Amino acid sequence: MDVRGWLGGIRLSGFMVIMLGLVVLAAFVLVPTIGTYVEQRQRISALEAAVALAQDDVERLEAEQDRWRDPAFITTQARERLYYVKPGEVVYLVDNDLSSADVPQEQAAVSDDVEQTRTDWMTQMVRSVTEAGLAQTVVPASDEPLGEQPADGGGPDS
Repeated sequence: MDVRGWLGGIRLSGFMVIMLGLVVLAAFVLVPTIGTYVEQRQRISALEAAVALAQDDVERLEAEQDRWRDPAFITTQARERLYYVKPGEVVYLVDNDLSSADVPQEQAAVSDDVEQTRTDWMTQMVRSVTEAGLAQTVVPASDEPLGEQPADGGGPDS
């Protein structure tokens, strides 16, 4: 089949050219709009997840606040954490009650020698500041309060 013959057989009318132009124009107008719509839907779903997580934290903190309103809970916490006792009570504290596996191991002695690092501190500081500024904010995945999570979502290596 000859391509020239096939292309020569196509006849374009003025109406067909106008409609083709409108289709191309619609594509140029709608593609960015659809991209914006998809991006906004992703943001909305991320924000809804953050709201649900924050709501869970609020419920957990309200439950803890209700516990602290109970005088029996306060008394128990004072006795356990601060070793408070009522007048006339005798308290026995058990010392060395850990098993040998749970006892902290002794660390090596601290050296008196000064060691020189092989990095440029200014470069490390600038890198740290720029990485902190460019870090993405993430939603914490654990049950810990929001204030205890690092802003970049990682530990000391990130």
